Amino acid sequence: MTDTDTTALKNLQAPLKQQYRDDPNSAVVTLSADGELGSGVACKVSTGQALAEAGLHPATGGDGTQLCSGDMLLEALVACAGVTLRAVATALELDVTGNLRAEGDLDFRGTLGVAKDAPVGFRDIRLTFDIDTNGADEEKVATLIKLTERYCVVLQTIKGSATTSVEVETRS
Repeated sequence: MTDTDTTALKNLQAPLKQQYRDDPNSAVVTLSADGELGSGVACKVSTGQALAEAGLHPATGGDGTQLCSGDMLLEALVACAGVTLRAVATALELDVTGNLRAEGDLDFRGTLGVAKDAPVGFRDIRLTFDIDTNGADEEKVATLIKLTERYCVVLQTIKGSATTSVEVETRS
């Protein structure tokens, strides 16, 4: 990590941070995702870069050719944690390389309605950082991970279970 990277990131974020201090409401941004029901048991999701088609996981009868939304959730966690880790590392002036992995355990009896006592959704999620910090001491690495966990939007959403509502709009 170069001082230039750290300075560039701070210069980029400084006016935003000041704006959000001065006008907290300007910091609230609504993100959205759109999908279109596909043929069969599928949903086409616009990712901004491409159209991703989600379908049933093989453990629920899918053939494995479509994305599984559970995998997509774990991918979103890895993406967010990775970007957050890089931003924090830049701010801390740490040179970090490596990989991230998210794993989650699902009991498919829940989503298939086979057992009412089986939960629908992940029961355990594990996020692993396999990183090379190029000689940073344990305290600096602990700070890196602590801040990454604190500022990772997807991780904090999963941990905190955001208030969620469901609405239905029908057309004839």
